Amino acid sequence: MEKIKKDDFYDLAKKASTLPKEVMLKKGKDQKSFSLGVPKEDTFKEHRVAITPSAVKMLAYHGYEIMVESGAGLESRFSDNEYSEAGAVISSDKKEVYQTDILLKIAFPSTDEIALMKKGQILISALNLPHLESEHVLALLDKKITAIAFEYVKDNSGILPIIHSMSEIAGKASIFIAADYLAGKEGSGLLFGGITGVPSIKMVILGAGTVGQFAARTALALGAEVKVFDNSLYKLRRLRTFNAQHVFNSIIQPDVLAKELLQADVAIGALRPFNGRTPCVVTEDMVMGMKENSVLIDISIDQGGCFETSQVTNLDKPSFIRHGVIHYCVPNVPSIVPGTASVALSNILAPILKDLSESSTIDNYLWEMPFARNGIYIYRGILTNMYLGSIFNLNSKAIDLLLTSNL
Repeated sequence: MEKIKKDDFYDLAKKASTLPKEVMLKKGKDQKSFSLGVPKEDTFKEHRVAITPSAVKMLAYHGYEIMVESGAGLESRFSDNEYSEAGAVISSDKKEVYQTDILLKIAFPSTDEIALMKKGQILISALNLPHLESEHVLALLDKKITAIAFEYVKDNSGILPIIHSMSEIAGKASIFIAADYLAGKEGSGLLFGGITGVPSIKMVILGAGTVGQFAARTALALGAEVKVFDNSLYKLRRLRTFNAQHVFNSIIQPDVLAKELLQADVAIGALRPFNGRTPCVVTEDMVMGMKENSVLIDISIDQGGCFETSQVTNLDKPSFIRHGVIHYCVPNVPSIVPGTASVALSNILAPILKDLSESSTIDNYLWEMPFARNGIYIYRGILTNMYLGSIFNLNSKAIDLLLTSNL
């Protein structure tokens, strides 16, 4: 009997209707190659790039035609020549980069950038809910864009890999920022952690998630006395398992928190947002009670902030003093170390793009990788995120239903 080839099997199965339609969508040898555009970030003080030259080389091998805007990787220490040698086309024309099949960015596109985008394009970028306006969403809907918020994409274990990776960076970086300010001329002149015969500095961390975990671990390694607050018992238990040393931990009770802040040399805000906004748990009165020249770092400022006295700052003027307390409220802390952050992002985004290429279409990809649907907030010009629909008074439809209707 003649051996049946794999492609013939799929044809026979399709005729016999023995395979589910989502499997029969899988591509054959004549797969589609995507063009990928990587523009230079115009957002103020965004130094990261979404993909590195080594990832470009891998994606080019998998059939991508990649166009990188000139200078896109310079802030992350990747030259145009490195991207060119990896297989990318370097373009100085932003409009040309925005006409690719897939647009890969860090920051959510501005209205001017959306105007440059191609109809029916796939957009992969951060969503940044607190700063999103209805005009941005409507412009994407009008262009029939399929938009993926990479901070909401899950992996096959249910984890948000980009959030986890950027949070790890933010947690570690926050300790070095605190150490710098604590020892500086505006601070208390204290060495972070202390030495033999000198009491350790006291630190309060709000949030036992990934940022809090890595901030606590780094601070403990330097010898600080750490106390962590969160309203999630699960996260607090996980924190105790994660750290080899015992860490004081507590549910967020205002009187207990206020008492600990009175003695704190450093306070770090790292609570996760709820419905798009970080809960503000530290009042102005609590901040007024903190030590003179103590340091407050609000990692959650890009989601609204944990402290009532917080205000967004930038890298040109990263801090201000209120009630005698140094406030550091720079959003997007991972951008401070763009080399590390860009490699971390690229390590996650490149495999997603490879899987998308192997699936041939976005529909196939979402069928084969159902956990990735969590990142979709617009599908072919239809809003699929219920929260966005509620805040902007727009109709939304479930992505699962839309995919099913396309079969």
